[in-house]
Amino acid sequence: EAVPFAKTGGLADVCGVLPSELAKLGHEAALIMPAYRQIHAAGLPIQPMGVEFELPLGSKRVRGRLLHSHLPGSDCPVYFVQNDEYFDRPELYRHAGADYRDNCERFVFFSRAVLAAAVQLDLGVDLFHCNDWQTGLIPAYLKIEHATHPRLGQAASLMTVHNLAYQGTFWNWDMLLTGLDWKYFNWQQMEFFGDLNLLKTGLVFADRINTVSPTYAQEIQSAPLGCGLEGVLQQRRHVLSGIINGIDEASWNPAIDRHLLMQYDADNYAAGKAACKAALQAQFGLPAQPRTPLVAFIGRLADQKGIDLIAAVMRQWIQQHDAQWVILGTGEPRYHELFEQLAQQYPAKVAVRLMFSDALAHQIEAGADIFLMPSRYEPCGLNQLYSLKYGTAPVVRATGGLVDTIVNATPQAIADRRATGFVFQDYSVVALAEALHRAVDVYLHHPQTWQRIIQTGMRQDWSWTHSARQYAALYQQTLDQARHTVRV
Repeated sequence: EAVPFAKTGGLADVCGVLPSELAKLGHEAALIMPAYRQIHAAGLPIQPMGVEFELPLGSKRVRGRLLHSHLPGSDCPVYFVQNDEYFDRPELYRHAGADYRDNCERFVFFSRAVLAAAVQLDLGVDLFHCNDWQTGLIPAYLKIEHATHPRLGQAASLMTVHNLAYQGTFWNWDMLLTGLDWKYFNWQQMEFFGDLNLLKTGLVFADRINTVSPTYAQEIQSAPLGCGLEGVLQQRRHVLSGIINGIDEASWNPAIDRHLLMQYDADNYAAGKAACKAALQAQFGLPAQPRTPLVAFIGRLADQKGIDLIAAVMRQWIQQHDAQWVILGTGEPRYHELFEQLAQQYPAKVAVRLMFSDALAHQIEAGADIFLMPSRYEPCGLNQLYSLKYGTAPVVRATGGLVDTIVNATPQAIADRRATGFVFQDYSVVALAEALHRAVDVYLHHPQTWQRIIQTGMRQDWSWTHSARQYAALYQQTLDQARHTVRV
């Protein structure tokens, strides 16, 4: 998946920006993805290429063809694998809350199609950058089926894990769909507690592995965040690393953001945020109180995101503290019900939108004073980076990309002009409440310190240009690694 063509999560943000940034650095980058129904809503021209193929899939052969477009504002090509039976569906991976039953078949086909496209288009690929379980078979096909191919036999593979909790696990007989020998269905390679595991396959066969923050790369080497694959990752730790995602500053930059009532930067943020806060309060029906702390959350209403902690702290604070709360997102029905009740009971303190709106997300980041991300785990996280850019102090738990990007506002860090937010360790209501108390105290009673924290965050560089340079270096490492790897 890739923005602007199709999206379910942060993976799409990465794939929609990284190729263009690599091209700016002088590399030849191309993106290949399924021709989902959603790709046509992007409003970009998508053309058939006249390239067709027929691929083995278990005991049958399946036809597909290629479509072509480009990433916005770039000459970077995008190739779409079209097979309407597999990809012309209401959603990408699931519908009505349940995964598609043929997901394994769909992405076996896609993985084979990627390699067929590379050959038929004569792309001369040096490296395949594979993302998540949907592409986990590509490193295996390269090493097993294409080891002696004149071009593919020399190609390296990098496997990026965006969230280890999603592994592409299917029943053992789906191994037949892959066309690979049953000898690879063993505990060291493709088998996982009796099932076929496509992410594990990619982790085992790729030349290098990375994930979306250095801390998450360490966390997944042990339980519980290893999700059962910690042994594989420990064994391959010498080729495992982490790179923080960047943010697309063409979209997320308060100095040019068309969604805002008033644009601003680090030098005039106070006036800009005041205007945006007043507009946000008016839009959500909250009282116009410029000095009342406005606390926000945007994202999935699920326990992984720490929503259970947020709900508990909100119930306490509504009774005891003068603060306003804005929630934007969808998720578990029990949280929908809870936040709707709170908004009805306390309309002067709580505003909720059970939806996703890109425009509202921008306006909330600009209008809020404090942004909550108390995640159980967070491979990278983007909203804390948006918050830094928009002058909104993040309150985050010390996990994954959150601890890699937010410097806790200790007295020393504040004095050194390094502090950018408020970090807590324990996953508990008490720990979140204490961190929020610290943030509100600085906001209300120490305005100069608050200004220092906000401006430090706003002036940091979390652009994709920085991350793309790190990926380019990792690609070179991967190519070097591949030269010393014996093919299966």
